[in-house]
Amino acid sequence: MAEERIILGIDPGTQVMGYGLIADKGKKIELIALDVFKFTAKDSQPLRLKKIFESVLELIDTYHPDELAIEAPFYGKNVQSMLKLGRAQGVAMAAGLYRNIPIFEYAPRKIKQSITGNGSSSKEQVAGMLGNLMKLDDSPKLLDATDAVAVAVCHYFQRKPAEAGKAYTGWKSFLDQNPGRLMKK
Repeated sequence: MAEERIILGIDPGTQVMGYGLIADKGKKIELIALDVFKFTAKDSQPLRLKKIFESVLELIDTYHPDELAIEAPFYGKNVQSMLKLGRAQGVAMAAGLYRNIPIFEYAPRKIKQSITGNGSSSKEQVAGMLGNLMKLDDSPKLLDATDAVAVAVCHYFQRKPAEAGKAYTGWKSFLDQNPGRLMKK
């Protein structure tokens, strides 16, 4: 059996940062934890960045992930929002690097494509697919948490083909090659 790997997925943000941890157990994955950190808007930007750094360090020290997968900032019309998001991502990455955790970055479209088969899927569609895949009891109140799990699962899907000599182009391709993984209701 392959050695278990823990993947920490992060959906960066300066007000809400989602995180999800999964265990890669070879041919299956299990959810370890998912939640969000909320940062108060009253705090200055530098103080929120410090709290992001400390929060990611706390996750690393608690769960000891082997890899960190993070969503890349996307190009938007609001340059200030994009800069803030990029800072949040950079600080989260710095925390991983501080603990010598390899970092992997994925574009939002790539993450959605790997989970739902459609790079334009909504957050709700991503959460729904993850609910089936990870057997989540309830949909989390904040979609930032399921977005973070999606980043970790995307990383799992991207790493598995290289290790097994297979190539998955998305969710449909994965199911076609792994028909026993789909749970019927």
